[in-house]
Amino acid sequence: MKFYLALLIMGILTQNFVLSKFLGICPFLGVSKKLKTAVGMSAAVIFVMLLATAVTFPLNSLLVKYDLEYLQTIVFILVIAALVQIVEIVLKKYVKSLYNALGIYLPLITTNCAVLGVVILNIDNIAGYAAQNYGFGHAMVNSFAAGAGFMLAMVLFAGVRSRIETADVPKGLQGLPITLVAASIVSLSFLGFAGLVEGLGLI
Repeated sequence: MKFYLALLIMGILTQNFVLSKFLGICPFLGVSKKLKTAVGMSAAVIFVMLLATAVTFPLNSLLVKYDLEYLQTIVFILVIAALVQIVEIVLKKYVKSLYNALGIYLPLITTNCAVLGVVILNIDNIAGYAAQNYGFGHAMVNSFAAGAGFMLAMVLFAGVRSRIETADVPKGLQGLPITLVAASIVSLSFLGFAGLVEGLGLI
């Protein structure tokens, strides 16, 4: 149970995919202007992460069994692409407003390196956390934590950007420069959680 808690804390706070590993920066910068779209994109990413893990984790066992590990990245990308298409079809049919708001960034979940990163990290963790018998349940918790961390970063940054829009920003910093400065400050704030897992004795 402690290890599951450790995975949650690491995925959300200490090893946040966006703010610590710098994965998924494209949607982080592109879809964080409004809170609604930030939450919608994050929910879609969490859903894809969980489904991708559920499919790729057992699929990897087949690749290992038949000595086809070199196909891992290609197979994982194909699985993620198929899942994103399913999400896109569902949103287009049932949540048209969110589908229109996300625009081009929805199909870009396919190339969101955070999604590919989490499924590959889950495979690597089998050896890395051998003492805890890292398995399917751990992989699903880790994927949910990574998605929740992505959502936290998106929501926080959406709040920051809404404040920036009403601020008196110097002309030389307006637009992308002030956005990147704000993103780096948000990222630095998460350094305060470093060592939290070890400090609580969870690993």
